[in-house]
Order: sequence, then C-alpha cells, then structure tokens
Amino acid sequence: MPLQPPVSPIRITAGPTEDEPKSPDADSSDDPADGEHSPDNPCVLVFNASDPSGASGLSADLLAMSSAGAHVCPVVTTALARDSAETFDHFPLDDDAVDAQARAVLEDMPVQLIKIGFLGSAANAAIVAALCDDYEETPVVAYMPNLSWCDDEALDDYLDAFRELILPQTTILVGHHSTLWRWLLPDWDSAQRSPSARDIARAANEAGVAYTLVTGMPLPEQFVDNVLASPESVLLHEKFELFDAQFHGAGDTLSAVLSALLASGQDLVSATRESLHFLDRALDAGYRTGMGRMVPDRLFWAQDEDSDDADSDAAAPSSGFDFPDPGNPSGTPH
Repeated sequence: MPLQPPVSPIRITAGPTEDEPKSPDADSSDDPADGEHSPDNPCVLVFNASDPSGASGLSADLLAMSSAGAHVCPVVTTALARDSAETFDHFPLDDDAVDAQARAVLEDMPVQLIKIGFLGSAANAAIVAALCDDYEETPVVAYMPNLSWCDDEALDDYLDAFRELILPQTTILVGHHSTLWRWLLPDWDSAQRSPSARDIARAANEAGVAYTLVTGMPLPEQFVDNVLASPESVLLHEKFELFDAQFHGAGDTLSAVLSALLASGQDLVSATRESLHFLDRALDAGYRTGMGRMVPDRLFWAQDEDSDDADSDAAAPSSGFDFPDPGNPSGTPH
C-alpha cells in the first residue's frame, strides 16, 4: 500500500540518511481522528498466533509493544503447540472468528497501525487482507517468520496467499534474510552470490511492498547486517555481533517494536534503528525458560542495574506461595 497517513497522527516517512535526501512526506495533515485518544499510547491492531511457551507470537507482541509505549489490540489467528525448542503443530481459528475480533476493535478505536504475524491459514490471510483493504489508509507492518516446521502443502498454500493477498497491503515487510530469500526468490542462483537486501526488496516490491527490513545477513567474523531497503536504495545498515545462544521470538520482538515506534509517529529510518538496538539489548538480557532456545527479555529496561551486591546475599524467597489456613482464611491469629 502507498505510504499515506491514516486518520490518526502517524506519518511514515523514510527519513534522512547519510547518502539519501529526506523522502518527501505524504499528505501531512495533523488533524487527529474524531473521538478522543492518547497519542502517547497509540493503538496497534496485531494479528498473530498464541504461543504457550511465551516466546513468540502475541506474547512477544504484547510485551515488546507495551515496552515501546503502544496499546496492543491482539487478535488471535491460530494456537501453536510448541515448547521452548520447537513447534509441533498449530490450530487455526475460523476466519469468521478472526474477522469478528478485528472488526470489534476497528469499529471502536482509532487504530494507528496494523501488524501482521503468523495468520495460520490461507483463509485467514484472505480475511486479514480484506480488513486491511477496508482500512487502506492504515499502514501495515508484516513479519514473515521461519515456518519450515509446517506441512509442505499447507505451507505452500499459506505462502502463496500471503504473497498474493497480504503483501499488496503491506507497507513494511520484515524477515530474516534466509526466510525471505527462500520465499520471494526461490529460483535464485546462489552459485555466484546470495541476494542482497535490495534484491529481496525488489522482489517484495513486485507484490506491492514499499520497504523491506532484511535481518541476519551474514558478515565476516561472526557479525550480521540488518538492512532497510527499497527497490531504489538502501536506507539503513545496522551491524551487530552474533550471540552464541539461539533465540526464539527475536523477529516478532523486532517487528513489534518497529510497529509501536511507527505508530507513535517516528520516521521509518529512526524507528528501524531504535527497534534494532532494542532487540540487541533484549537478546543480551535474554533468559532460558526450558531446555530449548532462549527468550529475549523485552523488559530489560526494567531491571535494576544499580542494585548493591549485598542485595544478592539476601534470603532467597520460598519456593511456593503461603496459602491461608482454610479454617482461618483471613490469616488473623487464633
């Protein structure tokens, strides 16, 4: 979809770069939407999966967007069966259920931006595309996760539907280099070189995407590059050192923070830069919940970095809760 501002205060512009002039703004009307709402807590409508491990999907969206100051309106599209190591299956909701959840919000709240994650089925992709079309002035951030765990036939149907129905509605596409490469450039001959971010952005643009954020592009000496690109130019490079650990939920976290910052009115380049640095710090503070991959700490900023060492010597809390005596529920002495 074109970069047109919705009825809310958000304006997505590319922003200035070192070697690019500032992109001209679209219609820059600053009139707020009818009805009162807080610009400090922009509403973001999110379509994503329910992940019982708490690592990805709506769990990541809720924590990351809330950390970045957005009000999250979560729409469940499918229920995952997964643990901290792998995804075993998923159970898509009926497309009517997805439609009813979203329209209840859209008809009540001034949604600043729509964020799309895993939709679960081709039928759900069709419903979400129709909703985006009905609200065509609202920018869309779409994230494509690694879905290699899916059944091959179902995955092909889903990816075809996403490309044909969702990408024409998408303002910014986010995904890992290898995932976007396999999906958008399946016939690419890698004998000479792997596709660049602009190659992937061009392929995405053929389906209607204005900007593409390609993550995890391999660099020498255990570094990776993250590139924001359009078909015409590269708008941003951000290089980071690889972590030794493997994480689940990193892409959801990145795309969620990017969505929240864009919904709050930041330009695309600065929002992308800030969201990448947010993810780097969340990964650095990551933690393990089970025997599988680590989880980014989306609340890293809430940790007390100045606590005294003496605090660590305090008595450890008990392993369980203290329940009141059933015969004396108030806990008052007998």
